[in-house]
Amino acid sequence: MTDPRKDRAAEGDARERGAGALALLSGGLDSAVAVALHLQSGGTIALGLFVDYGQRAVGPEERAARAVGAALGFPLRTTTLPLLAEVTRTALVSDTAALPRPDPADLEQGAAASADAVWVPNRNALLVNLAAALAEAEGLGTVIVGFNAEEAVTFPDNSEPFLRLLDRCLDLSTRGTVGVSCPTLSMTKAEIWSAGIAAGLPLALTWSCYEGGDEPCGTCESCRRRERARQTSAR
Repeated sequence: MTDPRKDRAAEGDARERGAGALALLSGGLDSAVAVALHLQSGGTIALGLFVDYGQRAVGPEERAARAVGAALGFPLRTTTLPLLAEVTRTALVSDTAALPRPDPADLEQGAAASADAVWVPNRNALLVNLAAALAEAEGLGTVIVGFNAEEAVTFPDNSEPFLRLLDRCLDLSTRGTVGVSCPTLSMTKAEIWSAGIAAGLPLALTWSCYEGGDEPCGTCESCRRRERARQTSAR
């Protein structure tokens, strides 16, 4: 198979990737730790992006994303993607749909059903593409995202094949100027928690709960996975 980058270079269409990176922040554990690991490895973050797509927890998520950006030393830009709320009826967006609240011992057994209950169509691809558009406009060469191996089992848009193909897509859509990177891609939630502690990231700033209250509910699947990660990493 021919290399699209080489083809474009021969045609004079290729560009060099810019220096610096843009952090796509959800306010949650994974994206915050991914950014901390990128910085720990010697990378730089010039800007963060948070997207309001109508999620139930948009308020605390945005506050968490802003707090993480402030703690790690970069500004946060916010934008909206209202179409997703208009077309999505699952519990991550609709406050009338029941959130999955599995027993802590059954997190893996019921994972497929839980994924269906909170699925948002094409969400991660849309968010990364928005981030890539902003990165290209700002002259930044990389979008940093927070996916993980644990959720990739039931969310294919958290997986290594998805990231690899998305990187190729961005290479074409930004004329070679922007790629995507995920330092947490092969890690479990517990490993991500431990990595965040080791990096000195104040994990209390992050928000994992699917609900949008003043405090995490403690019973939704995301809260359960966060607590299991915390307990496992402490052993």
